[in-house]
Amino acid sequence: MKYRALGKSGLKVSEIAYGSWISHTERSAAELAREALRQGITTFDTADVYGRTRAESVLGTVLRGVHRESIEISTKVYARIGPGANDRGLSRKHIMEAAHGSLRRLKTDYIDLYQAHRYDPGVPLEETLRAFDDLVRQGKVLYIGVSEWTAGQITAALEIAGQLGLDRIISNQAQYSMLWRVIEADVIPLTEREGIGHLAWSPLAQGLLTGKYLPGAAPPAGSRAAGPARSEFASGSLTDDVLKRIAQLAPLAAELGVSMPQLALAWVLRNPNVASAIVGASTPEQIAHNVLASGIQLSDDIAARIDEIIEPIVERDPARTPAHPSDFYRDSAEL
Repeated sequence: MKYRALGKSGLKVSEIAYGSWISHTERSAAELAREALRQGITTFDTADVYGRTRAESVLGTVLRGVHRESIEISTKVYARIGPGANDRGLSRKHIMEAAHGSLRRLKTDYIDLYQAHRYDPGVPLEETLRAFDDLVRQGKVLYIGVSEWTAGQITAALEIAGQLGLDRIISNQAQYSMLWRVIEADVIPLTEREGIGHLAWSPLAQGLLTGKYLPGAAPPAGSRAAGPARSEFASGSLTDDVLKRIAQLAPLAAELGVSMPQLALAWVLRNPNVASAIVGASTPEQIAHNVLASGIQLSDDIAARIDEIIEPIVERDPARTPAHPSDFYRDSAEL
């Protein structure tokens, strides 16, 4: 496993991170997290909303007893986790209460990276940043980050932090893959300039880039597109044009001696602003397979050939929201 600094901070993260959702049972979730540890993954990403807080509890149990300094735990705050009016958002009240809840469930004294899961337009940004800063000063959080914030929102946060002497954002967790390149237009130029690193979620485009979905064929049994999420894929992702172009990547992967998932992960990690690609899994074998993408180097020629194949189906519009903005309310094994 290779490691990278997260932005210009001193925090090192594994190139492949494990996304700790609850996609099946708590027992299977624990088995997958243990396999991630065995495969050399040290960076674990979760959120209080995943599995209605159960994902954090399972992860905390698995990581209890592991040398704490050798792992990096990232969790998030924003989504609703209770019935009350203050059980969601980025108010000081919710951030403080949510952080203490995450610490209890994760069975740890501190969170390595605490992230705002989305931007909250209903709360003054200064209030949010002061709450995060207080958690850092208390030693309960080491670094702060955001997820799916726009370039304008990140810029505003950096300006306020600079003016008030508050702890600075070191990361943005954003959807990024061969197919979804929205952050390349405005966000990545800003984060590169400001020393902020990216944690890429959905690097396999919700399973599309694994090669499991074939043109003219029904989605494989047990896959995400064969289940309740089929309507989301049907909005444009599972067209024959998209699947035919993705299928053209298979000979290229074979030429390099890698699998389709490994090619997709290596492509994401080719971007120097990406510190880690977050993967989920439904079997331990998938984790063992995906970690092999760490360290794979793609040449400029290979990257150009990939672009030539899939350019017509790449999403680049910065005005669009993430493909599935409600994903962080659900669990998924294919992100």
